[in-house]
Amino acid sequence: MEHTTSDGRILIMTAVEGEREAVLRGLNGDTRFAVELAGVGAPSAAASTALALAGGGYRLVISAGIGGGFVDVAALESVVVADAIIAADLGAETAEGFSSVDELGFGSSRIAVNGATTQRLVQALRAAGQTAVAGPILTVTTATGTAATAERLVKRVPGAAAEAMEGYGVAVAANRLELPVMEIRTISNAVGPRDRAAWRIKEALQALEAAFSTLTEVI
Repeated sequence: MEHTTSDGRILIMTAVEGEREAVLRGLNGDTRFAVELAGVGAPSAAASTALALAGGGYRLVISAGIGGGFVDVAALESVVVADAIIAADLGAETAEGFSSVDELGFGSSRIAVNGATTQRLVQALRAAGQTAVAGPILTVTTATGTAATAERLVKRVPGAAAEAMEGYGVAVAANRLELPVMEIRTISNAVGPRDRAAWRIKEALQALEAAFSTLTEVI
């Protein structure tokens, strides 16, 4: 049973300080929100989120930051709102290829989100002038650096929109406390070969700020 009442604050977890500062600028002092650092990677994010939630008083958890976009779905500087949060490389290699923990029978690599809330935010972002899509956001332990890996991930998760390194960890902590969770990423680079000269980190952080300004109006 999810705790979806209007009571309580909203916890936002970002990996690094630059993302946290962008989110805070967007929130513009809105006291309904707390913004904390998750650290880089799902294990750190899970531990940090669990610690932040330990005192209670929250009604929603959001994993937020910049990330890589799968070019056929999410353009640079666009906003992706997760319609599923997936640990894309949590599983085992077999002679036939990758098997997820779901296929192995050891749990689930996928955490659900509230589809209605996701779509409402996407529509609000578009109305505010941002390019926004809903789609699966992949959590990986190693950021993708080749076209071949990007292709494997798309085959593994059709429609994959973005990848980052913390969402699943944040979601696991929220899920354990039966709290709803969201993931919001703005796209700084294309998933695939690492071309740092083409990255748009500054622009993605500006898009993140704008996205959270809009979020305050619809959450």
